[in-house]
Amino acid sequence: MRRLLIRPGAIGDVILSLPDLERARADYTEVWVPRPAVPLIGFADRVRAIADTGISLLGVVEDARVTALEQFDSIYSWYGTQNENFRDAVRHLPFTFFPAFPLQMHSAPRIEVPPAPKENFAIFHPFSGSARKNWPLECFREVASRLDFPVRWCAGPEDVLDDAVRIENLYDLASWIATARVFVGNDSGISHLAAAVGTPVVAIFLSTDPKIWSPRGERVTALENPLVDQVVEAVRTAYTGSYDS
Repeated sequence: MRRLLIRPGAIGDVILSLPDLERARADYTEVWVPRPAVPLIGFADRVRAIADTGISLLGVVEDARVTALEQFDSIYSWYGTQNENFRDAVRHLPFTFFPAFPLQMHSAPRIEVPPAPKENFAIFHPFSGSARKNWPLECFREVASRLDFPVRWCAGPEDVLDDAVRIENLYDLASWIATARVFVGNDSGISHLAAAVGTPVVAIFLSTDPKIWSPRGERVTALENPLVDQVVEAVRTAYTGSYDS
C-alpha cells in the first residue's frame, strides 16, 4: 500500500495533526505539507513541500495534471476539502478528504529531538501569525524583568526584536527549545512546537479560544487575557516544576 498524506495549514495546524498523520502510515508513506513543516515530519518515507508539487493548479488550470498523484493507492487529504473544483479535478483518484481543522484530539503531538540536558533559562517568543493574538511586548518584558532566571528571546526571520535567537529550520528550533526549562508565547505555531518536544509551556490567549487552539500536553498552561502577575506566577511554577521531571 502506497499512501499519500496531504496536510496544509499553519505550523500549529500541522503539529496538531501529527498523531493522525502517524496513525495513517502505510507500507510506503509520503507526506506533503507547507515548506516550513517539512523538517518536522520524521515518520514518512518521503516529505515534500506542497508548493513544489503543482497541486495548486488542479481545479484552476484546465487539464492540469499532477502525475505524482497517480502513483498512490490511497490519498488522505486535508487539502481541498471545501474546494469543489479541486474535488472534481481529482475525482478519478483515490482521495479521502478530512476536515481542515481537527478539534477532537485523541493524543498529544510529539516531536522527537536528540536528548539534551535542560539548561537554566526560559524562552520567550512574543509573536504569532496575527497581531491581534499578540500580548503586548512590554508585558513580556515586564514578566522577564521580574524573574530570577535568564530569559532568551526568540523570533522569526521578519519579527522585529533586537538580540533575539532566530532559527529558521523548525526541527533545529525544536531541538533548541527542548533545552529550555519553560517556554512562554502567544497562540502560535512555535508554542505548539514547544509543547510537542515536552518543554513546559505558558501560552497566552487574547482573541482565540484555548479550549480549541491551545497546545496539547500535560505541561501546558493556557492563560486568557492574563495580568502580568498571573503570567509571572505561571512561569515561575513551570520553571520550578521542570526540575522534577
